[in-house]
Amino acid sequence: MIIIGNGGHAEVVRDVLQRMDRIFDNSYCFIAVGDNAARKREVEAHPHLVYPVLTDPSAIVSRSARIGAGTVIMAGVVVQAYARIGKHCILNSSCSVDHDCVIKDFAHIAPGAHLCGDVVVGEGALVGVGVGIAPGASIPPWSLVRASKLDIA
Repeated sequence: MIIIGNGGHAEVVRDVLQRMDRIFDNSYCFIAVGDNAARKREVEAHPHLVYPVLTDPSAIVSRSARIGAGTVIMAGVVVQAYARIGKHCILNSSCSVDHDCVIKDFAHIAPGAHLCGDVVVGEGALVGVGVGIAPGASIPPWSLVRASKLDIA
């Protein structure tokens, strides 16, 4: 498999590939770029390539969920019934996506983030580390939802 990207995200993608049961030949490509906008630019620059879904064996993905091409599902992720995950998304370590959520293309759900049911995450949005999103919420495209910061003196 051809991997585009060489940073920390690419290292984790390579680890997922090593743990998977499947071997991909060089007719497949994966854009292992953590920055959502940069990942979109790479995909647009390579529209003819074939992008698989990569799923860590420890992830739990409902059979009714739909996952778009080029998406990576990291270790410990849970994707529940009828969730729809777009193309080239990152579902990062130990996040959860509950029933009927819609995650649009190029979005990133960061480690430990949790989406309750019926959440819509817009294209390219980043739901930050440890963030919890209430049922039915809608996250605008290309936005950033940050975790709260607690100042301890």
